[in-house]
Amino acid sequence: MSFKQVIDVYELLDTPVIKGDEIKEFFLKRGIDESEIETQKIKEDKGETEFVKITIRGRKGMLAGEIEGKSEAEKEGRSKGEEEAKLDEDKSFSGHAPTLGIIGRLGGIGARPRKIGLVSDADGAITALAAAAKIAVMRKKGDVLKGDVIVATHLCPNSPIIPHEPVDFMDSPVSLETMNKYEVDERMEAILSIDTTKGNRVINCKGFAISPTLKDGYILRVSEDLLDIMQIVTGKLPAVFPITTQDITPYGNEIYHLNSIMQPGTATSAPVVGVAITTEVPVPGCATGANHAVDIEMAVRFVVEVAKAYGEGKCSFYDKKEFQRLISLYGSLEHLKTIGNK
Repeated sequence: MSFKQVIDVYELLDTPVIKGDEIKEFFLKRGIDESEIETQKIKEDKGETEFVKITIRGRKGMLAGEIEGKSEAEKEGRSKGEEEAKLDEDKSFSGHAPTLGIIGRLGGIGARPRKIGLVSDADGAITALAAAAKIAVMRKKGDVLKGDVIVATHLCPNSPIIPHEPVDFMDSPVSLETMNKYEVDERMEAILSIDTTKGNRVINCKGFAISPTLKDGYILRVSEDLLDIMQIVTGKLPAVFPITTQDITPYGNEIYHLNSIMQPGTATSAPVVGVAITTEVPVPGCATGANHAVDIEMAVRFVVEVAKAYGEGKCSFYDKKEFQRLISLYGSLEHLKTIGNK
């Protein structure tokens, strides 16, 4: 269960002023090292926001060797006997465990002064940071994931509101390019992009839904591994939301987008899957009182389970051979990652 982490993060973010030092202190208390968390305030024409990036080192991840001054057992909270057993378990493992990226995508967590409190759009940030807190606490207790996990989001309590059909959206105080610069990390080998996706009429379930996999302009088949994890976590048939060619192109091309959930795919070659927090009816992104703890907690559990499986090589986002076959037959679609011809 992750309700404690969800509630703690909700209370942390439900404030008119976000302070990077307070965000750091929150995660340091939960076992994150000083070197594993970065906060940076960025200001542009429409306002400013606090970017947060948390890198949680895994047992066999790319960054495992960077934990200095500790034995392997100390890094993972294991006894020496347990360490020897773990070494036997890992003898067949070669190379590094893959790195999962978790991005909380949103315009802003609040719309002050027009709205008081957390807005619906904050779900992506809450989910991502609650997942980071849960994985950190697990590691602190000795349950260390095999691969590294990089969590990134941004926190603005006074973002602007923009008109959108069928309901209004939250705008971001910084550009899409800036968001991708600080949230999409080249070390991420696969990405879960989490976003409130309630302002539409094409997803009609309450809870969360996942997208087909996006990679280099191709909308690929839905990952069977992710569907398996989703139905185990929810106890229900998995829900998949539709994405279109319009949705995977960059913002700024004057084309309708469902929302920004697939925008990380414009800045990386890593496979991207959207995790949409959903409702049965359209809900404005700027609405307050619309953060549903049960749905967010369920999404957090899904993200954590994917992080476990992906690091262990037991969860694939796409079929690599089939993707190469598509490239050989139809060529590159990476031009869809650009702003296009003007």
